[in-house]
Amino acid sequence: MGNNSSTNTLIGILAGTAIGATLGILFAPDKGVNTRQRISDEALAARDRIAEGAMSARDTIASKASHLRDNIVDSVTHKAQTLDEKVESIVSDASHKTEDVIKTLEAKLEALREKNKKFQKS
Repeated sequence: MGNNSSTNTLIGILAGTAIGATLGILFAPDKGVNTRQRISDEALAARDRIAEGAMSARDTIASKASHLRDNIVDSVTHKAQTLDEKVESIVSDASHKTEDVIKTLEAKLEALREKNKKFQKS
């Protein structure tokens, strides 16, 4: 918002300067031909100043937009890496728990086999 305000201020200053110069020329005592030439010259100069101000504002906006885009890309990349790390951690934890469950089931299966052998001998 601060950049928009400074751009508006710059445009206002340039427009005020152009209007002031034009009024000064119109009320100055001089020949009509000279006055018209000065008005033309001032109008061209004002146009150039406004064009330069617009290009400067455009460059500033483009720079800020590029910076913002880079920040967003960096943030999204960081969040994606964090998500990948969390998913990898969850998969690793699940794998370890699966191993624990398998070992417990194998131990219970072995115990059942031992009980079954006792019944088969009898």
